[in-house]
Amino acid sequence: MCLGVLELPAMSRALAVPPPGFTDLPVEEQIDYVQALWDVIAAHPEEVPVPGWHREILDERLAEYEAHPDEGVPWEEFRAELQAEAKKR
Repeated sequence: MCLGVLELPAMSRALAVPPPGFTDLPVEEQIDYVQALWDVIAAHPEEVPVPGWHREILDERLAEYEAHPDEGVPWEEFRAELQAEAKKR
């Protein structure tokens, strides 16, 4: 685990990483803590920045779909396949 100080460009101050007491928590509680932080961020999805490389991948995939619209499967079918595969494990 990396210990130190996280300096983010948009931050007005540096934050200790991990926060004090974090490494004293059991791993399960550390995961709960991180999930709780993400829940705070995800509560305002319009404020979460989308990196340029994400947009590039989406553009590539959209272009591929538009070039070959009959390839692939609908989401519902794909999801059912994933769920069936997960039940086998």
